[in-house]
Amino acid sequence: MKYFNGFSLQGEKELFAPYLLNSDYCVAGFSYGAQQAFEYVYQSKVRIDRLILLSPAFFQTEKPSFIRTQLRYFEAGQEAYVKQFLANAAYPSNIDLSNYLEVGTKEELEALLSYTWDQKKIQEILDRGTIIEVFLGEDDKIIDAQKAFDFFKPMTTTYFMKSVGHLLQS
Repeated sequence: MKYFNGFSLQGEKELFAPYLLNSDYCVAGFSYGAQQAFEYVYQSKVRIDRLILLSPAFFQTEKPSFIRTQLRYFEAGQEAYVKQFLANAAYPSNIDLSNYLEVGTKEELEALLSYTWDQKKIQEILDRGTIIEVFLGEDDKIIDAQKAFDFFKPMTTTYFMKSVGHLLQS
């Protein structure tokens, strides 16, 4: 399986073991990594049976001022921003993400905040026979999980999990 990491994270794949398949024909990604996994599958010419999107970073319903504010906070204090980001990602669990920390760049943050999920691309991937599964946590403090659910549900197999956050754990 090919896996794509979340923003400012490295090696967090083990946290999602219950949701992943050990298959050469599976691609998965968490948060920012879900965006990268999606684009990888979209561009790929090889067989991919399943695409697993774990808490996909979904900000296309946010106002442009939200993106500008996030980038300003990141530039003003990268360490403080990432610390708060990791706390929000872990909520409501008490998982310490510091072992997985690999501070991302402003360019990566801007890419994940400004990314637009494209329904036509989703349909093209589905038309190739690839199953797309989306996992969302009801108590996510990073994204608006309900808006993400409303977007993905008509096209994909989408799981909206109660009492879990961005890491899909309580």
